[in-house]
Amino acid sequence: MVVSSKTVDIINKKKLEPDFEPSLKTLSRIFKTMTDNGSEAKTSLSLDTNLNYTRLAKHIVWLEQKGLVKSTIDKSKINVGLTAKGRVFASTISSD
Repeated sequence: MVVSSKTVDIINKKKLEPDFEPSLKTLSRIFKTMTDNGSEAKTSLSLDTNLNYTRLAKHIVWLEQKGLVKSTIDKSKINVGLTAKGRVFASTISSD
């Protein structure tokens, strides 16, 4: 699957619309999936969280701005992983 240029731009520029407000439900799905599966390619994360690429990218950038995840781009593949701070936060909000 090829990642759209709009999605790569969102991740590269790390900029969101000023009125962007992340969905708590979406953030919860992202953290649960990343905690369960570890670092993932954006395609897998998108499928596992049932989110489209652009929506997921906006949430990933927001999480990066908070220091909770780190994304890297290798060619056109975007990989996302929790930071140490993100792992602590994920364990705090998990309901286990």
